[in-house]
Amino acid sequence: MSKRRRKAGDLKAVRARILDAAFAAFKKNGYAATSTLEIATRAHVSKRELYTQVGTKQEMLIACIRERARRLQAPADLPVPRDRETLARVLGSFGTQLVREISDPAVIAAFRLAIAEATHAPEVARALDSIGRETSRTALRNIMARAQAHGLLKGRPAELAEQFAGLLWGTLMVSLFLGVIEPPNPREIARRARDAAAAFMQLHP
Repeated sequence: MSKRRRKAGDLKAVRARILDAAFAAFKKNGYAATSTLEIATRAHVSKRELYTQVGTKQEMLIACIRERARRLQAPADLPVPRDRETLARVLGSFGTQLVREISDPAVIAAFRLAIAEATHAPEVARALDSIGRETSRTALRNIMARAQAHGLLKGRPAELAEQFAGLLWGTLMVSLFLGVIEPPNPREIARRARDAAAAFMQLHP
């Protein structure tokens, strides 16, 4: 049993090394210009092992995005918004997590990669949108739906989620992607999330 666990751990480490190498190559060369041979060389594995552990180049990209998308899910311990005070706190907490994670250099790099490859490799943008961005949108919609179920909000959860996201981000995301500003520090992130939650609550008295 211990040998089996050790082997599983070794395979997991190899997979992680491959994905790290793939993402580094994608950032450096672009998705379309990156070869599986370069990824295998960076990861110190054979091409056969590359395909066995992860799959095709597109599957590697999707796996890289999926790993980062997990950080955009709502925390499991968020309280159910049964009153306005709790709803404001939930929005502030999730907003803080969202800005913190998307401001991470690795996540910004994934978005820049998708934008740069939008013409030559549109599957990059589709994967990022369906796996990455949809994760956070779903989490926000669920928060809004729960608040609506307790009579705290009116309207469609999807539209309410988009409204809060707009208040949360403003022009920050575009500025981060362009590299014209530094990522916000923890205090700035918390303040932005609190302000967005307060503004949202004022729009929905």
